[in-house]
Amino acid sequence: MGLGATGPVESFLPVLTLSVLFGLSMDYQVFLVSRMHEEWAHTGDNSRAVRRGQAETGRVITAAAAIMICVFTAFALGGQRVIAEFGISLLAAVALDAFLVRTVLTPALMHLLGRANWWLPAWLNKRLPHLPVEQAQKLASGQVAATTPRIVQYSPAPEQE
Repeated sequence: MGLGATGPVESFLPVLTLSVLFGLSMDYQVFLVSRMHEEWAHTGDNSRAVRRGQAETGRVITAAAAIMICVFTAFALGGQRVIAEFGISLLAAVALDAFLVRTVLTPALMHLLGRANWWLPAWLNKRLPHLPVEQAQKLASGQVAATTPRIVQYSPAPEQE
């Protein structure tokens, strides 16, 4: 397989590995925490939000990580030393991130922090846009839940002639 060959670690590999891993791990984090936040916005119960978010996104995160691990295994078995180093480093990093950080540590920490997960200073909350994704139909019909955060709708400026 050529894995026993010695040589230096290429200088660009750590930078490239960290940048690719950052992008992949942020995808996993967005899947996980956005679903938790949706549930928290509906119920206001942090424990339920973390459980439901983990239960509903765990399969997506696991499947995405398994696909990426297969791809990076193919890199490692390609026979070129630099590509193999890149594949092995990403394989280990994705496995660690997806199976330990996103499925164990993040939900555990969010359970411990409780309502502090969702705290935001009032001045910042006023300045940030609140853009609903799935509540557009409820908003149009006037059926917005009382626990839903303030919603600001975007309306484009009228066209000037």
